[in-house]
Amino acid sequence: MNKPKDLRTAVAIAYEAGSRAPVVVAAGKGLIAEQIIELAKANDIYVHESKELVALLMGIDLDKEIPPSLYKVVAELLAWLYQIDAAMVPAKKIEVKNDES
Repeated sequence: MNKPKDLRTAVAIAYEAGSRAPVVVAAGKGLIAEQIIELAKANDIYVHESKELVALLMGIDLDKEIPPSLYKVVAELLAWLYQIDAAMVPAKKIEVKNDES
């Protein structure tokens, strides 16, 4: 008998400036996980792949803040993402014009 393929899991977190901690805004397995990942990519939201972090975040209810035990790892991830985003801003502002009249 073949073992079923492990279902992909995904968790989305959001952080608003001034909030105490990031909040879990979406979580799911299988098709739901695929849709979370697709939606993130379609909206230019970075998708970080860490089975360990996803496993920890899957235990948090939707619309709940992440627990203090995860602050450090999530803060490091967010800081890294802000650095990537800041480095990409100038590239996003490049405009190409065709001056043919």
